[in-house]
Amino acid sequence: MGVIESLQKRRTYYQIDKSLPVSEKKVVETVQEAVKLVPDAFNMKSQRVIVALGEKQNQLWDAVYDVFGGKVSREKIDGFRAGAGTVLYFTDESVVKALQEKFPLYAANFPVWAQQSNGMLQISIWSALRELGIGANLQHYNPVIDEAVRKLFDVQEDWKLIAQMPFGGIVEEPGKKDDEEIGRRVRIVR
Repeated sequence: MGVIESLQKRRTYYQIDKSLPVSEKKVVETVQEAVKLVPDAFNMKSQRVIVALGEKQNQLWDAVYDVFGGKVSREKIDGFRAGAGTVLYFTDESVVKALQEKFPLYAANFPVWAQQSNGMLQISIWSALRELGIGANLQHYNPVIDEAVRKLFDVQEDWKLIAQMPFGGIVEEPGKKDDEEIGRRVRIVR
């Protein structure tokens, strides 16, 4: 599958379940390979990932529900909990700070570059999961859930939570995307 085809198939799948068309081992290997391959400015390797599976998947989404004290509906949280797992994306701020100190002329750029790398990692893993026949969606319950995640997974203080990606078997395809006049977003100049 080519990059464009992979991006076309990558969609936001809210209707997921615990069945996977491949083994958990294959999912983990795919995530690990993406983490190795996605670039990071100055080769800083600032990205960190936790893959929550099995009971940890359930505990994660129960903790998210608890942290919000019912302000987010149980039904919504259970939709994410229904997945086979969740990829949690982090940036290791100690790596970023070390490079800021080493290259002070670029200091303001390192946090930006780390965010860019994290975004590239998210789309790479999301697309790779879809290539495996797995649906996923991207959530941003941080920073509200940061402390609960830190305790549940024994996460270092300098790992900053960026996003959560529940994934699982595809129960239902998402609706058709609205097309937009691409000329509004892409300009060609000669």
